[in-house]
Amino acid sequence: MTDVLSFPMYEFLNGAPQENLETDPGTGCVMLGDMMLCYTRAVEQAETFGHSPARECGYLTTHSVLHLLGYDHERNEEDTRLMREKEELSLAFLGLSR
Repeated sequence: MTDVLSFPMYEFLNGAPQENLETDPGTGCVMLGDMMLCYTRAVEQAETFGHSPARECGYLTTHSVLHLLGYDHERNEEDTRLMREKEELSLAFLGLSR
C-alpha cells in the first residue's frame, strides 16, 4: 500500500521552475499539483517508526511537496542529502521533528 503520491503540474528542479508558471491573479499563488495521502498507511508507519500519526502525516506531506518542487531522493546522493535536509528543516519549523 502506498503512503503518499505526488502529481506535479509543472517541472521543477530542486525548487527552481523549469518552465513558466501560471499564478492565480487573485492571490499570486502557484498551484504546484496534487498529492494523495493514505491516512491508514500513515498511521501504520507511525506505529512502526515509534512516533505520532501527526508527525508521519507531516513528514509525508512535506516529502510530497518537495517532490512537487522537483526534489528527488532517487536521482543521486547529493539530491538525497538536499531533500532530507529540507525535510528536517520543514518538520522542525512545524514542531514535528524527531
